[in-house]
Amino acid sequence: MKKIFIVTGEPSGDKLASKVISNLKKKNSEIEYLCLGGPHLKSLGIKSIFDLSVITYFAFTNVLFNLFKINKKINYTVNQVVKFNPDILFTVDSPDFTLRVAERVKKINPNIKTIHYVAPQVWIWREGRVKKIKKFIDHILLLFNFEKKYFDKENILNTFVGHPLLESSTKSKVELSNVFYKDKKIISIFPGSRNSEVNILMPILINFIKLMNKKFSKYVFIFHATEVNKNIIIGKLKNNNLDNAEVVSDENIKSELLSKSIFAVAKSGTISLEICNAGVASIIIYKMNSINFFITKLLVNIKFANIINIINNKEIIPELLQNECNPEEIFRSVVYFLKNSNLINQQIIDCKKTLEEIKSKTSSTDKASSILAQNLVS
Repeated sequence: MKKIFIVTGEPSGDKLASKVISNLKKKNSEIEYLCLGGPHLKSLGIKSIFDLSVITYFAFTNVLFNLFKINKKINYTVNQVVKFNPDILFTVDSPDFTLRVAERVKKINPNIKTIHYVAPQVWIWREGRVKKIKKFIDHILLLFNFEKKYFDKENILNTFVGHPLLESSTKSKVELSNVFYKDKKIISIFPGSRNSEVNILMPILINFIKLMNKKFSKYVFIFHATEVNKNIIIGKLKNNNLDNAEVVSDENIKSELLSKSIFAVAKSGTISLEICNAGVASIIIYKMNSINFFITKLLVNIKFANIINIINNKEIIPELLQNECNPEEIFRSVVYFLKNSNLINQQIIDCKKTLEEIKSKTSSTDKASSILAQNLVS
């Protein structure tokens, strides 16, 4: 029986990997799996070697303070991969963890095929990393077509598969009558998937909601959580007695609520594409400690944090970063949009146009799973 070992490093990678593997299972049910993953891969009946949350660290300083623990987990993961002896090591996103695993595995057993999904953002920083990747990654799957030139330049086998989160999919019908207040308008809030992100952003977001509640009474705020951080968010909301804020973690309910939202406030990241794909206008927020921010400013070579803005080389979606990521600025930005429907409509139009340009013409999950299938028989 053919075998695949999947390594992810955070919830977004777990979600991406699960979409591909779910598709692959339909093509070939005779494959044995083992993973380092989260609830999405677990829902497919795939065992994880340890809890994904253990390695979901945030930013430079947290990684620095936990280097010994992280390296220990990398070594453990490498040992488990080698012991499992898969035909394919399928690493997904989180390059600082997953690519280190792939590099060490390849040195120990060059016969294991290494396929990486979601290219490191070399167009943002560390373009020199591409040459290093060439030594241990056999095939890299790209979310965006503009990334190809960086890997073609080094003759690294790569395929543009597109972003699976931009694919239309059939969602289960969800009864929402008990989930939110029918007489109020929904503003969706995405505080991040990592606990450290949630701990930084929740006080800011709670105070933003308090400012909104002083002026308006017609909004309900839905926090989109992961199973891992759901209870943390619930606890912080309860401590502040916000009766018009709720937390959801079920994927179908989250998708339905997002589609019914009039606006969204989201931590910078992959989720922005889902928000755009749902046809919802938004602002992007992001905050880190001063040391991390200083290091980031030294390393990055782009003006924007959001992929939509990066592609257009202008601010389509407002970004409130670092010092601007505060309750008052978020309040002012959200209210400004809510009072100007033409701005909301224009952002939705601009985002839709951009998404059409970066979407794969075929199913991205089908394309990615086909590459895995081909490598199992080649």
